[in-house]
Amino acid sequence: MTRGYFGKFGGQFVAELLIPPLKELEHALEHIVPSEAFQKEFSDYLKNYVGRESPLTHCPTISKDLGFNLYLKREDLNHTGSHKINNVLGQALLAKHMGKKALLTETGAGMNGVATATAARALGMDCIVFMGAVDVERQFHNVRRMQLLGAKVVPVEAGSKTLKDAINEALRFWIKEQETYHYCFGTAAGPHPFPTLVREFQSVVGKEARKQILERTGKLPHSVIACVGGGSNAIGIFSGFVDDTDVQLIGVEAAGTGEEGCTNSAPLCLGTDGILHGQRTKLLQDDDGQILPSHSIAGGLDYPGVGPEHAHLHDCGRAVYAKVCDHEALNAFKTLTRAEGIIPALESSHAVAYVLENKEKFPKGCNVIVNLSGRGDKDMDIVEQCTELFD
Repeated sequence: MTRGYFGKFGGQFVAELLIPPLKELEHALEHIVPSEAFQKEFSDYLKNYVGRESPLTHCPTISKDLGFNLYLKREDLNHTGSHKINNVLGQALLAKHMGKKALLTETGAGMNGVATATAARALGMDCIVFMGAVDVERQFHNVRRMQLLGAKVVPVEAGSKTLKDAINEALRFWIKEQETYHYCFGTAAGPHPFPTLVREFQSVVGKEARKQILERTGKLPHSVIACVGGGSNAIGIFSGFVDDTDVQLIGVEAAGTGEEGCTNSAPLCLGTDGILHGQRTKLLQDDDGQILPSHSIAGGLDYPGVGPEHAHLHDCGRAVYAKVCDHEALNAFKTLTRAEGIIPALESSHAVAYVLENKEKFPKGCNVIVNLSGRGDKDMDIVEQCTELFD
């Protein structure tokens, strides 16, 4: 495989001014991350600050209805409430080793922003977070958390005012401030080496899940399922099973409101090959290559592209990708909350919804793992506006 590529996807399609910090980061990935000292420090933070390992929770009530065993990998129980903290702490530690003084990042649902602001406080660094103005409004609870942690939150008014536009602004800022700031990229996308770097730090999810399901059941699962926006939580858990070819890997994208031709966030299912944010990948775009607007009720999935490794797994057939619409995710949100006492993020609810809506596709008695990427208290206002959950 060509350096920095996953099949024909990946690469470094960036302005010349971004090449120096990317080369500096690539050198750090190759020489600092594998070192015994770095891995020991990172492992200590994961155990004693994040709270790993996260549990693998069996869902007895839903499993009885499904006819097979549903397990949840509980990334919602991490410090700050999502899988994002794994990658962020890894990158923040790496930035300290590289001599950087501050972190910058982008966020959609806000969980990456909260995690980055938290890591900055823990390591004594400054922090700036770019966030689309639409996301600032619908995830205001997380905006307040970031501000409380001392981060500067910059609302982005350009374009669709969502994650895509926040990434654009973050990259522009990084060009100007690359000597001081490390761009703590929030998902397994963007120019090389970010997709590999984020996968490396999120691989702890897959390693733990594989060990835990073998301890609990004595065998590998039939399927591993995760929601996909940029794709970091999915690539993290997939990495633990990608070499186990008998294990089905299923990524779930956001289909929006579900009508034919509606605005969605499903570039793997409905997109074409193109270039965005420094990478060749699958995109929502028109015939002239202009990026189309995206939509999901889950801010963290509201992105017109996807990480290049997912595009490769899609093309080579190692993973399959499906789509779930807003009302199915809302139903799964309510079902998991009422049946098991676990409130999932709307992002994760898409993966749970796939299981509920497609239960006939799984063998009776099999074991299925869903990666519960985050907790749902951040989404309470959205859910309350859309459902009769509180009746």
